[in-house]
Amino acid sequence: MSANPLTDAATVLVTAVGEAEGSRGAAAALACAGADADLATLFVDAGGRALVSSVLAAAGEQIWVDNEAMLDAVTAVSGSGPAYVFYFLEALEAAARDLGFAPAEARRLAYATFGGSIALAQASDAEPVTLRAQVTSKGGTTERAIASLEGAAIKAGIVAAVKAGAHRAAEMGDAFGVDA
Repeated sequence: MSANPLTDAATVLVTAVGEAEGSRGAAAALACAGADADLATLFVDAGGRALVSSVLAAAGEQIWVDNEAMLDAVTAVSGSGPAYVFYFLEALEAAARDLGFAPAEARRLAYATFGGSIALAQASDAEPVTLRAQVTSKGGTTERAIASLEGAAIKAGIVAAVKAGAHRAAEMGDAFGVDA
């Protein structure tokens, strides 16, 4: 290995992106082994990937990509993802308070509901849409609530938000590259 990673082709650079949950072993980390598939194969062999994976394992889930542009996408999905989850929890908590629960009870209900739902999803091979259908009774309260969310275009808003985050990550990467 060379002391100058910018000029020596023998230097291997692996970029990893994670988020705050990594300190609790609950993060999703993305590792990129080069600017494109050819570089990744050339510079990071199976042994190198195993070494990096062993380091990242403490953070939680790992996904390898061979295209550095995917770092912007993972930043938007997993890097910013905790904020989306907390935003949803804020809303669920606020709704519970509006319906008469004390703040502490509202928080416990929101956290238990979210945590239980995630545990169910992780234990199942079913897609989220299937799981949602399984807990939605025709003509029931959940069906009415989901119709309200759909009417407000919440799902489309989330998709647009994540795409905006990816776009911003790319802008920031471009700006960093210009200033470097």
